[in-house]
Amino acid sequence: MKKVLKIFGILLGIVVVLIVAGVAFVMFSFPNAEPAPDLTIEASPELIAHGEYLTNNVSLCFVCHSEINRDLFAEPIVSGTEGQGRDFFGNNSNFPGRLFARNITPAGIGEWSDGEVFRAITAGIAKDGEPLFPIMPYTSYRHMSSDDVKAIIAYLRTLPAKEGESRKSELNFPLNLVARMIPKPYEEQTKPAASDSIAYGKYLTRIAACHSCHTQHDSQGNPVPGNEFAGGEPFPEKAGIIRSANITPDPETGIGNWSKDYFIERFKTYQKPEMQEIPMREGLNPTVMPWYAFSGMTEDDLGAIYDYLRTVPAVSKRIEKFTPADEK
Repeated sequence: MKKVLKIFGILLGIVVVLIVAGVAFVMFSFPNAEPAPDLTIEASPELIAHGEYLTNNVSLCFVCHSEINRDLFAEPIVSGTEGQGRDFFGNNSNFPGRLFARNITPAGIGEWSDGEVFRAITAGIAKDGEPLFPIMPYTSYRHMSSDDVKAIIAYLRTLPAKEGESRKSELNFPLNLVARMIPKPYEEQTKPAASDSIAYGKYLTRIAACHSCHTQHDSQGNPVPGNEFAGGEPFPEKAGIIRSANITPDPETGIGNWSKDYFIERFKTYQKPEMQEIPMREGLNPTVMPWYAFSGMTEDDLGAIYDYLRTVPAVSKRIEKFTPADEK
């Protein structure tokens, strides 16, 4: 019996050593970070204007880095809070940790170099060399051309400095280790010509992270095979579970019967003044789709996204878009 216990103790000790060694390896070897590029952006009015468009209507930086009004349909940004950051879920969440979308006005990143901001957007590495949790969609932004990234940075530099959220996200074990292994160095991307509608639409779809929300993921965060753009990704909210829509060209369960004009108007309708402040009320299903921000995209860009989505495989998948909390 003593011999068995001794062997067990030795094996247990080996396991503990291996675990400690593994944790130490991940902590000291990751993230896979290169030094921030030596970069100084020469801002022009044209570059700033392009960055303003990308920030507000394509990459949607402010949708996360601002306060939102959860009492209105589609949770619009609270005017005047753009870029100041927020406590992402608050204390009322089952998320294993606390997520903070930090201040990206000059009050928050004013001491970051242009290269450090560039690295954060494209590689997911903060100024201090620590990884950003990929709810910040750098895994999508890494597909952005360097010129578009520079335009966003140039615009962010023009924001008024605002006091706001400065805390770093706190992740529980083992998620803190997983997050360290996701960042990777940025590789230069080519932006297709707008005249190549399908390729350009694919580019816009990537940097707008459409696939991230409209593709269901497994418990490990990996896309479920065969479900690209087919919806069903759950978003827990206080009101219940919201699920993303199927946007493949399936005619029965997706958007296969939508015309390009209807697709564009579906977005542009949220620019109308009467659509700006729709109160949540009984019978109106909530949504986390940022309709108001995307409504500012140009019709040409929305049309390019439509053209690209028509080329993805059609998936027959009917989605229950909302399950109230009392039915979960």
